Amino acid sequence: MRIAISHTTRYHFDSPARYGVQRLRLRPRECAVQSVLEWSMSVEGAVVEAAYDDHNGNSTTLITMAGGASEVVVTARALVDVKDAHGVAGPHTGYMPLWLFINPTPLTKPGPRLRALASRFKLGAGADLEVLHALTSAVKEAVTYEAGHTDVTTTAEQALEIGKGVCQDHAHVFIAAARLLGLPARYVSGYLLLDSGTAQDAGHAWAEVHVPGLGWVGFDPSNEICPDNRYVPVAVGFDYGDAAPVTSLTQGGAAADMSVALDVAQQVMAQ
Repeated sequence: MRIAISHTTRYHFDSPARYGVQRLRLRPRECAVQSVLEWSMSVEGAVVEAAYDDHNGNSTTLITMAGGASEVVVTARALVDVKDAHGVAGPHTGYMPLWLFINPTPLTKPGPRLRALASRFKLGAGADLEVLHALTSAVKEAVTYEAGHTDVTTTAEQALEIGKGVCQDHAHVFIAAARLLGLPARYVSGYLLLDSGTAQDAGHAWAEVHVPGLGWVGFDPSNEICPDNRYVPVAVGFDYGDAAPVTSLTQGGAAADMSVALDVAQQVMAQ
């Protein structure tokens, strides 16, 4: 399936910032299930300083805000061809060894609730995929999808305590539990083609687990499915902080108001 993406992020400062740096991970990944056919990015109110692949193989761009800037606008456009591989995302690549993805991070550090959730599942006898599907459903049941109760600093343990959250929280809880089971797990940020329309308020997030014999396999607890050709992976990492589309550091100026205009649409190929 071919999917066209237009993603504009606008930051407006109440007073001009003296200096600012943003790290952008917006270019969809080249991987076993996806090819990037077209890609462009424009920046207003800032300057592109460097572009590189980070430690996880994510395409990354650093931009700096000009002195006195009161607004920064980043517009990314992409056309991607995505295959349906029934959730199998392919072999491990990048610079990070697999064993690192078993270690907890600040956002996925297990507490008593996570340990109790993970203790309900046991691996072995070649039924790992069945266990992971059951874990997907358990995470969705434990954390009801409802916005406004968590933010990007909410940990997996806190999300379980609150009992409500969004796709980021579902991914963190799933990752933390999978790591407690001894499986390498990682966070995926990206886009999801919806049936309800092309305009969206934000991107999507899900998790991947490295399963022996298959490689990375995706699980989306928010929708209780494995990713198919409607899912566009952009960045992967240990948790949200390692795969966030945009991270910022500013000096001077008030906190920024951020707005996002996102359009994700299927492109029908001419016969």
